[in-house]
Amino acid sequence: MLSRIIQFIFFANYFVGFLAVALSVETVFQLSLPLASPAYYILLFAATVLYYTYAYSGAATSPASQNPRTEWYRTHRSFTRLTQIVFLCICILSAGFLLYQYLPSILSLPIYYWILLVSIPIAALLYYGLLPSSFNLRNTGWLKAFVIGFVWAGSVNFIPVTMAHIQYGVEVAQPDFMLWLFLKNWMFCTVNAIMFDIKDYEDDSNRQLKTFVVRFGLYQTIFFVIIPLLLVGIISLLIFTHFKNFSAVVIGINLIPFLSLLYVAYALQQPKKILYYLIVIDGLLLLKAICGIAGIMLLRTLS
Repeated sequence: MLSRIIQFIFFANYFVGFLAVALSVETVFQLSLPLASPAYYILLFAATVLYYTYAYSGAATSPASQNPRTEWYRTHRSFTRLTQIVFLCICILSAGFLLYQYLPSILSLPIYYWILLVSIPIAALLYYGLLPSSFNLRNTGWLKAFVIGFVWAGSVNFIPVTMAHIQYGVEVAQPDFMLWLFLKNWMFCTVNAIMFDIKDYEDDSNRQLKTFVVRFGLYQTIFFVIIPLLLVGIISLLIFTHFKNFSAVVIGINLIPFLSLLYVAYALQQPKKILYYLIVIDGLLLLKAICGIAGIMLLRTLS
């Protein structure tokens, strides 16, 4: 029973939807912004689940698979179709509500907001080859992880800032440090995606998809790709915390997810089951959100 519940939460992408909300709330805390409308977080959750489940839309008609996740979708195809329709309806209703409530503010957004907002869904659509179908970023090997990281960082950084501007007319006091906030999250999410490529090593190798792991091997990927990217993320974090005047304790709390990510990456030299990747590696994103929020709450308590 417990195993089925765990599979339901992680295979059906509900945990990923929750991560998107948690990381968005982390951004709100770290930038001292007001929380967005509940309709926005409902839209974010539903859209994330809808988007990630799309990748397994073909599993329903595929033969039995040795991949536990693919097999779960094959045996739950009716449920998956139904929930996709439900989440699509939720997206339409919540987006419609936000448009109805805030249309004048949305239309009056400065051009640079629109450039950022449009680039995120375009990258997400290109990832699946939906715009156009001949151009699929998912099959571009090494670029794939950076695209995933960009979409995640943009969704949980820029969109919450945009919602604060739309709902409350709030601007980030020092927009320069948004670059460092985005960069630290982009690097963290990119490394997270590269670690999932380790899981897909055999499939990617058979498809001749030149991911970092296929091209360089596991050891070199860890030491010459993952560690340097994490260092870029850590440097970006330190610059961001300098702008925000965070205390050493708060900085230390925010470093925990980066150090944990490094430890888990090193541990991946031994083969792991798919649920390990879904629970532990995705769980590092939750750890990041928790540490980011906890650090700000501690800072507020001590000040």
